[in-house]
Amino acid sequence: MLKTRLLSGLLLIGLCCAQFASAAESFPTRPIRLIVASGPGGGLDFVARLIGPTLTESMGQSIVVDNRPGATGSIAAELAARATPDGYTAMLMSASLVVYEAVRKTRYDLFADFSPVSQVTAAPYILVVYPGLPVKSVAELIAYAKAHPRELNYSSTGNASFVHLTTEWFRTATGTELVHVPYKGLSATYPDLLSGRIQMAFTSPASSMVHIRLNKLRPLAITSTARAKILPELPTMIEAGVPGFVVAQWVGLLAPSGTPQSIVGRFHGEIVKALRQPEVSSRLAKEGLNSVGSSPREFKAHLKSEYDTWAGVIRQAGIKVK
Repeated sequence: MLKTRLLSGLLLIGLCCAQFASAAESFPTRPIRLIVASGPGGGLDFVARLIGPTLTESMGQSIVVDNRPGATGSIAAELAARATPDGYTAMLMSASLVVYEAVRKTRYDLFADFSPVSQVTAAPYILVVYPGLPVKSVAELIAYAKAHPRELNYSSTGNASFVHLTTEWFRTATGTELVHVPYKGLSATYPDLLSGRIQMAFTSPASSMVHIRLNKLRPLAITSTARAKILPELPTMIEAGVPGFVVAQWVGLLAPSGTPQSIVGRFHGEIVKALRQPEVSSRLAKEGLNSVGSSPREFKAHLKSEYDTWAGVIRQAGIKVK
């Protein structure tokens, strides 16, 4: 009797495995919903709509972009976490969602409720200052800030936003006293930055390069590990004297937890192929975005590392969100 039950159990396990394998081989057989944790027109939406047609062509099914803005991506994350883990729902998220997880209580767990697929892109920030400010290097900026405590204003896209935490990291690392001026969005910050009401900011290359080229903003350093092709003369923050200061606003793909690993692997492979397409990689480069295409394991480790980094910044800076 025991042998019979054991044999039956093994046959059942084998049948289930065969069914999963068959499902993965035939996947996908219908359109795939790509939940985007931002509204139309932003950087995250740009990446989704750039790689979407390439994925549609290679996977043989439509990639339907479903924009779900709000709460720094948390609304999209709640929706994606509840989705059936069959591969027909995935979520494109930004690094801001990790910050949100670190600073607020959420109704989902970014690590337990999702299966990492791949980091798709990464973009460093450029530290810029208003040209009327008498500084031409990071060292001079730090010296000026220390000589004029709480006289330098910096902008962000909101309290506990990615830019806010990046600048607070800079503030605590350099022992300076700066004034945070939050705005409701990126576009709202530039009039005051260009007029000098805001004297410094960490900006994305995509949004600031036009102003840098017109000498309306002065770049001091970039937050990448190596110098960037778009401004090869610009030092990294580490070269400029701020040890370990590496920051990237990145985009990644997640699937609901429980999605078969064979399907997660398929998604990863398709993402890598899409990023290798010349028209995709060139468009990303023009926007100051670096293609990544990391493995699910690498992306999982990256998520954990990012969470630990920003949780530490939040504690050290004493940032609290009501």
